[in-house]
Amino acid sequence: MAFDDLVSICGIPLLIFGFFFALSMVRIIYQYEKGIVFRLGKYHKTLDPGLRFIIPGVDDLRKIDMRIRTLDIPKQEGMTKDNIPVMVNAVVYYKVENPESVILKIERFQFAVAQYTQAALRDIIGNNELDFVLIERDKVAQEIKKIVDVETSEWGIDITSIKIQEIELPAEMKRAMARQAEAERDKRGQIIVSEGEFKASENLRKAAENLSKSPASIHLRTLQTIREIAQDPSEKVIILVPSDFGEIVKKFVK
Repeated sequence: MAFDDLVSICGIPLLIFGFFFALSMVRIIYQYEKGIVFRLGKYHKTLDPGLRFIIPGVDDLRKIDMRIRTLDIPKQEGMTKDNIPVMVNAVVYYKVENPESVILKIERFQFAVAQYTQAALRDIIGNNELDFVLIERDKVAQEIKKIVDVETSEWGIDITSIKIQEIELPAEMKRAMARQAEAERDKRGQIIVSEGEFKASENLRKAAENLSKSPASIHLRTLQTIREIAQDPSEKVIILVPSDFGEIVKKFVK
């Protein structure tokens, strides 16, 4: 067989092999990703988004998502500083800042973030009393974020935010708080009633002072009251007229 015939026979398979070999070198990295290249098992470089090339069989490409991620922390049981058990769940928002560290320093970084957040949540709950945990949720979340952020920053992860979703109390504690709230409402109601009575008595005192300055006004007010009572025919009214009533009326008419 001539050499030219051998080349023509092997040329097509070689061309096909070369095409697929070149195709295997091409990698596409999306805008929200970074590419970590290992060459013969060692870290080589970090690739930015776009069309990139690697050496098949020599290079290994790992893609890292750089977007903000959401991690749900299931309910954790904790004991507050005043020995009250509570169930707390939270949400962690985080993103990868250093893709090299995420690959080289930590395995299953999502799982590590979740476990560390759970431990920090129980610690913070245990260091504060129930009233603080219930009222200052944002401060509790900030304290948890500080603890988790310090540790995860070494892994190349940034904790953007932590939110406390729900705090569940024991049933007997809920009943006790409901009774306390009812007592507080009754207390406020009594205060409002007493303040109303006090203002009414002040108005009556001022009215009495004004009437005392004019005897005719007192008697006219008496007649007005009698008239209001007399509108009901079933009522019997006994009128006691003072001896000087006529003189007072004459003065008033003048």
